[in-house]
Amino acid sequence: MTIKEPIDADTQRYHVIRKVTLIGAASNVVLAIAQFAFGVLGHSQALIADGIHSLSDLVTDILGVFGAKHASRAADAEHPYGHGRIEAVVTVALGMVLTFAATFIMFDATRRLFEPQRLLQPDWTVLAVAAVSVAVKEMMYRYTLRIARAIRSGLLQTNAWHHRSDALSSIIVIVGVGGTMSGLNYLDAIAAIGVAVMIARVGLTQAWAAVQELIDQGLDAEHVANIRSKILAESGVRELHLLRTRRVGGNAFVDVHILVDPRLSVSEAHQISEAVRVRLIAEIDEVSDVTIHIDPEDDLIAKPSTGLPPREVVLATLKQHWAAIPQAAQLHDTTLHYLDGKIHVDLALPLSAAGSVEHARALAQQFAQLAKKEEYIADVKVGFEG
Repeated sequence: MTIKEPIDADTQRYHVIRKVTLIGAASNVVLAIAQFAFGVLGHSQALIADGIHSLSDLVTDILGVFGAKHASRAADAEHPYGHGRIEAVVTVALGMVLTFAATFIMFDATRRLFEPQRLLQPDWTVLAVAAVSVAVKEMMYRYTLRIARAIRSGLLQTNAWHHRSDALSSIIVIVGVGGTMSGLNYLDAIAAIGVAVMIARVGLTQAWAAVQELIDQGLDAEHVANIRSKILAESGVRELHLLRTRRVGGNAFVDVHILVDPRLSVSEAHQISEAVRVRLIAEIDEVSDVTIHIDPEDDLIAKPSTGLPPREVVLATLKQHWAAIPQAAQLHDTTLHYLDGKIHVDLALPLSAAGSVEHARALAQQFAQLAKKEEYIADVKVGFEG
């Protein structure tokens, strides 16, 4: 019996992108051939431009499969955050290919407008091919966009809009060819320019969005507000600041500082941060990784504690100050709280060291007075345990 290895989510995502892209590529091959052939035979520059559009989509499909394959690779030592941004790099390349194709079409069509003898006279077969192209491309747009949204793929969304732009450009072809056949000879060339403008707009828009991802653009305000509300809804979180987000492929990473009760244990504060992390990943589809910094105070307004001495130095200094107090040898525990540029000290003594209530108060006062010889000590609290 052969046991199949489980397929991870990134690999599954790649398989889906590849399947959808290859289906689109097949349709682009058929349409490009038909548009070129009937554009030449039917004398329509607009349909030839539409064929170039479909051919450019075929090139982007090939690059898309390449990008999706490498973007699905797992994180490694050199790429600890994974390879998701390869998808964005490829998307930029796709946008540039579209823009280049559009520039060529606009240049050629504009030249023909200024040289009327070079204007083409299309026939009815061009209309039929354009109509079929509209139907096929609209179906591919709806299919690809549905899958793109399901797996949150910017690459597939780019391809989906390529299909939609093809459909709209074919509609422009129909209008231009129809006008030319009615006696307005220049409309076919104008339609070609219109198609080119649409191609350029899609290419530049998608490329710019991918560039924003590459330079760590955050999620939009609505997504950030949603993330903020879910963090604050978690029990134990008092406030948050420095909330930052960034996209990597179809996923989003979140970095945030959360404010908790400064007297909590390390383990309890960590438990709160884990609850926040799990909530964000479970309740927000885009979020795949969360980095949380736990703050005992708002470090945007509190005095920094970076210049204060470390624990071993503090304890050695306090031990010297408390050398004359016999009960200092009975300390169970010493907890230091670094807050607002000072150190707050909590001491734990056995109940037997307290004696009377008055003696316990005097003893606590003695510990505090001697400790405050160090200006970085804010206060000392003494507790007695049975």
